[in-house]
Amino acid sequence: MPFWGLQKQLGIDVDSFLLRQSMPQPHGQASVCHAFEREWVECGHGLGQTRARRECQLEYEDFMECMNRTKL
Repeated sequence: MPFWGLQKQLGIDVDSFLLRQSMPQPHGQASVCHAFEREWVECGHGLGQTRARRECQLEYEDFMECMNRTKL
């Protein structure tokens, strides 16, 4: 963890592209798939990439359904 937030001081956000819906929205309203993305991120937090792929597959599929609108 850095001692100071260099990204905040410079006004840039390098890693915001990692989470699509969690970024600040134009009118302050949460996006449609925000809840699904949040569940997926919370499920995989602290598990590691390999284990999270196995254990969080359902959450990821729900998130991708919402993003791609495949089961409407």
